[in-house]
Amino acid sequence: MPELAEVEFFRRRWQEAAAGERVLRVLAHARARPLRGLAPSTLRRALAGKRLRSSQAAAKQIVFRFGADAWLGVHLGMSGELRVEGPDYAPGRHDHLALFTGRHALIFADPRMFGRLQLHTGRAAPAWWKAIAPPLLSPRFTIAAVAAFLRRRARAPIKAVLLMQERFPGIGNWMADEALWRAAVHPQRPAGSLAPAEIRALWRECRWVARHALRVIAGRGGRLPADLNVGIPDSWLFHHRWEAGGRCPRTGVLLRRAEIGGRTTCWSPARQKP
Repeated sequence: MPELAEVEFFRRRWQEAAAGERVLRVLAHARARPLRGLAPSTLRRALAGKRLRSSQAAAKQIVFRFGADAWLGVHLGMSGELRVEGPDYAPGRHDHLALFTGRHALIFADPRMFGRLQLHTGRAAPAWWKAIAPPLLSPRFTIAAVAAFLRRRARAPIKAVLLMQERFPGIGNWMADEALWRAAVHPQRPAGSLAPAEIRALWRECRWVARHALRVIAGRGGRLPADLNVGIPDSWLFHHRWEAGGRCPRTGVLLRRAEIGGRTTCWSPARQKP
């Protein structure tokens, strides 16, 4: 599932290719699940003739602004992606939305159809966008706020709590495992069992992973990486968590895996004690 940095990667892919371009034609699958009843004719009326003005990523969502009053929300779900094709591109089976400009076709594809498209018209930001929790790298993501959230979910495994978007927006499976590994916290620990020093370490590592994932996956400056995940160093847990016989990059001990909070989880028994 795309997480914080992957979502930013896809936002930049559309924005950098087509900023300022006018939408000439809109194609959408009328009965595709990601549209959730949003009629193609409604999309055409809202977007056709308008230029891509700006965009923003927050948590696992993206909003694109067209003209002065059209907001297109994109949630990538488990398998969604945004691509840029040529203006003569013929959309395929899993391409649920295509916005054609004079130079490009902006494609939203989602094979498993857990993603979602939303549309809002008006000068003010839509309620579904304003409701997203404060970003991990914002001043409002504080140690005190994290500690209070863990206390309210004291019996839940900390891995499951890190996936709750109302406090940890943008964190998904691999980022949660990465932060817990760096903080040396076992993913099955009850959230309420963490000591103040452990909470502080986890807060710090969540921010560290978010900051560096954005840098290596989504790029910096005006350069977008050629592909996702190519810049993540081998010293991260990321590259070892799915390997058969994968070992902790810090201790060399075999990694362990189990389902925790409904998600396959990886940890290092040498670093992360029960």
